[in-house]
Parts: sequence; C-alpha cells; structure tokens
Amino acid sequence: MSESYKSGFVNIFGAPNAGKSTLLNLLLGERLVIVSPKVQTTRHRILGIYSEPDYQIVFSDTPGIIEPKYKLHQKMMLQVKSALEDADVAVLVHDINLPAEEFEMIANSLKLKVPAILLLNKIDKVKDKSTVEPLVQQYRAQYPAWDVLPVSAKKETNTDKVLPLILKHLPEGMPFYPEDSISDRNERFFVAEMIREQIYSLYEEEIPYHAAVIIQSFEEKATLSVIKADIIVSRETQKVILIGKGGSMIKQLGINARKAIEEFLQCKVHLELFVKVRPKWRDNENYLREYGYN
Repeated sequence: MSESYKSGFVNIFGAPNAGKSTLLNLLLGERLVIVSPKVQTTRHRILGIYSEPDYQIVFSDTPGIIEPKYKLHQKMMLQVKSALEDADVAVLVHDINLPAEEFEMIANSLKLKVPAILLLNKIDKVKDKSTVEPLVQQYRAQYPAWDVLPVSAKKETNTDKVLPLILKHLPEGMPFYPEDSISDRNERFFVAEMIREQIYSLYEEEIPYHAAVIIQSFEEKATLSVIKADIIVSRETQKVILIGKGGSMIKQLGINARKAIEEFLQCKVHLELFVKVRPKWRDNENYLREYGYN
C-alpha cells in the first residue's frame, strides 16, 4: 500500500431514472445494481467497492429523490439522508434533457457540504448537439464550486473522465473493506433484486411498484443452487396479473430470472416462485421491516 493511499465514500444522488445505477455499474465494471427505464427501480442503498493498489472507492447508489407517498418511500429517502451524512464526495446525476429547475430543487434539498461532481447525463439523447456546451456553461455558472461534466452513461461518452475527478477529491486514508470485496450485500440480496428487475421488465403499470421479493430459502447443492422466493403484491388482482393466463407470465418470469441468476452465481439454478398478497404492505411498518426496508 502506498504512503499516499486514498479511500472514501462516493455517494451518487439524483432524481429517479437519471441514470445513477447505469453509471455505478459502468464505474465498477460489474453489473451490480439492477437497471430499468421505469422510475423508482432502486429502493435500497447499495455499496459497490472499487479497489486499486493506490485507492479504494466505496460507491453508494441511492434511491431516486422523490416526495414520499408511502412508508416505503420514506424508508427510501432515509437511505438518501444516510448517504448524505457519510459522503466524502457527492456525485450528482441529472438528465440534461430535463429542465434545470428540476435539478435545482434536488440540489437545494441535499444541502451538500462535501466536494460535488455534477454529471449531466444522457447527452446521447440531445437532438441538437450544439445546445450541450451552452447548457454545461449554464450549470457551471450556477454551481461554480462543482465539477460539471456532460456524459452518457449508456453510450460511455466522457465517462472515462469521471474517475479522475473523483480521485482529485478523495481523501487520504486506509481501505474500509478487503480488496476482493465488491459489495456489502450478500448473494440473497442480489438474487432478490434480479427477480425484481425481471418484474420491472415484464410487467406494466402498477405491478413493479407494488411488488417486493423475499428469498425464503437458498440451498447450495453439489450441482446446482435451489432458490425459493416469494413475490409480495398488494392486491389479488395483481396476483392474477403476475401469474398470467394458465401461469404463462410467472413461468416467463421464472425463466428470465433464472438465466440472470445463473449468470451472476456462475452455476445452475432451480428457481421456485410463489406469489403472496399482503394488502397495503408499502405502508405497513412490520412488513417493511420483514422485507428488508429498515
């Protein structure tokens, strides 16, 4: 370990669907957090650990900042608050195609006291590319103490410049985790998230937002892992939609999720899914605690 070893918490903030999770996966070089074009995909604060001989960055993906409507939302925003308290560097992600006023509300709510890097994401979707630089200058004028960089996390445009900006602000210190760690979460957590990601992919309207996934058993055998998971929904009608006609939808969900889990675990998987109805679980303190939203 070098004498000038650096380490710190680099926490990522922004509105729902700004591209925070895509960015984190790219910076880590690992598909650690689930991604969906639907908003509010990230519900938990997830640490991603990136270690090199001279530094360790503990990245933190946080739920998109929203006005809470349910206790679930309140729990999500408490995780944002927690990330604010331990951040050494803040990375803010904003969709450059959205009004500056929307970002201003988020920036004001964060009240940052640490070095900040503003990434104006999704420049690949800007129709008139000549408007990008004036927009960047506008944000630089408004936030003169911050580094401002236009990027496309999806197309990997300018993203190679993000890490050097982070290292510029990262404090000196000892590593927080062993160098072979990639996250503070266990395999059960990531398996549940992968099932939830496929729910976001397969189902429309309210289903993804009313669904939670709980791993009931995870048994590693000689030739395969046997996983049993409950999918929690709020209403009987949602259960019917999740299962589909003749069980067609739940079967497809199982196939898609099993493929993703096998790729992640690097082994064969036998996956069993069960759908259960828990009315108003998103507003029930006991259910939320049971489902890992502490």
